Amino acid sequence: MKNKVLVVAVHADDETLGCGGTLLKHKAQGDEIYWLLLTGPTENHPSHFTDERIQARKDIVKQVCDAYEFDGLEYLELPTQLLHTLDLRDIIKRISEVFKRIQPDVIYTMFANDVHSDHRVAFDAVYSCTKSFRYPFVKKIYMMEALSETEFALSVPAKTFIPNVYVDITDYMDRKLEIMQMYPKEVMQEPYPRSLSSIKALARVRGSRAGVMYAEAFQLLFERR
Repeated sequence: MKNKVLVVAVHADDETLGCGGTLLKHKAQGDEIYWLLLTGPTENHPSHFTDERIQARKDIVKQVCDAYEFDGLEYLELPTQLLHTLDLRDIIKRISEVFKRIQPDVIYTMFANDVHSDHRVAFDAVYSCTKSFRYPFVKKIYMMEALSETEFALSVPAKTFIPNVYVDITDYMDRKLEIMQMYPKEVMQEPYPRSLSSIKALARVRGSRAGVMYAEAFQLLFERR
């Protein structure tokens, strides 16, 4: 049975870092894939993003959307780095509207304890939109890891990313790296976390745990059979 798959990315590149290979695999298997992008550079932002910067990000988002062949994109354009200043109820409402419109079977979202405050706020909002009695179409919810955010979370058991699902992305590793390079300002120089070699190294480590060459790791939060 084919699934509707939704990835909730807080910032453009989270979808590729966290589950890019898995999304490509879902698409190859005939699943519908959707991208909910929460934030971006906006007008009236304290960082004073120029019109050119805002348009450049929109152009990259379209390029990435085409690369994955997403069946739909929802771009909320909330102010990046400022989710903690917004009313959580408003964020929940907007995410809920998307969920009810798409009715995804499978959701990939950020790790609850990522070091970036935007990620933590987004997780709280997303998870509020997964109550079975209000969103009965949701069958699985996964947390994904994002280099430079997840591994810097506080290393205590309750706040550590502990994967329990591994997806073989060996056939999609090269394409994941190609798509990541569509974000020139987000790819870091060696030897930093979002360098191409680090992205590939993490996938190799996750693959070694699962007995494959390259894998992405997830923490399954909920499953309805």
